[in-house]
Amino acid sequence: MKYIVKILVVAAALWVSTRVVDGITVGGESTAKEVGTLLAVALIFGVINALLKPIIKTIGCAFYVLTLGLFALVVNAGLLLLTSWIADQLTLPFEVVGFWAAFWGAIIIGVISWLLDLIFGIDD
Repeated sequence: MKYIVKILVVAAALWVSTRVVDGITVGGESTAKEVGTLLAVALIFGVINALLKPIIKTIGCAFYVLTLGLFALVVNAGLLLLTSWIADQLTLPFEVVGFWAAFWGAIIIGVISWLLDLIFGIDD
């Protein structure tokens, strides 16, 4: 149940980022298809974060220390771009155009996910 709520939280954060950041778009002929796309992209984003982020943190530990953690923003932007590429390969209508859109989108997704995690107590 915890994982389902987490996917819903990330999907909501992705939806907000599509509304706030120019360069992040989600398509679909209907609201149901758009929601389905957001859920699929949230699942992809979660799998990518679960698999790659620990490896990147281990390898890039020095960068995290030297930049006082700001390197995490660049990593999150890269993971969002990777998510967009994978979604494109799966013919999902989700697109992130450019690094800066991914950068601001990753910040928005991170903050909204954190707030919703606090509200719903997912990480308790």
